[in-house]
Amino acid sequence: MAAGRAAMPGVAACIGGAVVALGIHQVLVTMGVDVPWLTLAVLVGLVLGQTPLAAHPRLVPGTKVAGRTLMRAGIVLLGLQIVLADVVALGPVLIAAVVALVGLAFAITWTLAWLAGMSADQRVLMAAGFSICGASAVGAVAQARGASERDQATPVALVTLCGTAAIGVLPLLRVPLGLDEAAFGVWTGASVHDVGQVVATAAIAGPGALALAVVVKLVRVVCLAPMTALVAARRRRTSEGAGARPPLVPLFVVGFLVAVAVRALVPLPQPVLDVAAFAQQLLLASALVGLLSRVRLLDLVRQDWRGVLVAVGASTCIAALALALLLLR
Repeated sequence: MAAGRAAMPGVAACIGGAVVALGIHQVLVTMGVDVPWLTLAVLVGLVLGQTPLAAHPRLVPGTKVAGRTLMRAGIVLLGLQIVLADVVALGPVLIAAVVALVGLAFAITWTLAWLAGMSADQRVLMAAGFSICGASAVGAVAQARGASERDQATPVALVTLCGTAAIGVLPLLRVPLGLDEAAFGVWTGASVHDVGQVVATAAIAGPGALALAVVVKLVRVVCLAPMTALVAARRRRTSEGAGARPPLVPLFVVGFLVAVAVRALVPLPQPVLDVAAFAQQLLLASALVGLLSRVRLLDLVRQDWRGVLVAVGASTCIAALALALLLLR
């Protein structure tokens, strides 16, 4: 109980930061600029991290709780966004190709991070974030791996910044590459990192591109559960004889799978889905504010400049690989 009370001010501050990010998002939308809520939450967290307030002893316990517990809850609710019928409708060939792309993207990003000399945890988190679903994947795999908050923060910042850049870059390449609406949707869903960034990018090309992009992206999101379970299983094997062993499948991954099953089997009313989607975004946004509030940009530039090179290289390779998917349409 005492720990819960100690965490309340920091958690409230993180939720407040998420609400500020939502307000900025709404203002930008009215101006015709659609920057995803989670992207703005990362920026709010980074700004907070450069102020003395981030190190205040009353806030630090809560920011840690937000970065861990709220992240897990948000990932569970992410399962309600997955419509399995829409995913299956893509057809087995395209589904298999997207899953293969996830595996290739993971291997390429991990290799680039290894060549850059990044730590073991950061290599895995970078690979998960860039190959699956951005900050959500980083958070999920970090929980399963037991990675430190510092090792989480750099991949989250980099995958978010690269995904944000894609919102501006990919539409500019659509005409030179000769992509029609459907082709652009497949390319966006297969290459852009975060779900919100996929929506913002594909919507520029029209509703057809948006619908296809979201479904392709959801195939990648489905890969989050097996990826997290594999990471947890590996951690469990390597922890033998070292005291308490982590669970074979983390509880929040079970919750994610249950949410997917509920969406597939129970006819949930649209208002319920809308509330769940808002709650999921609020939880993840609050978690990202808490996580990024402990990042010092000066330290990031000084110590993690190699990560920037890895992020740009991985994003470029994944976008190039995603173009090959268009041959399977």
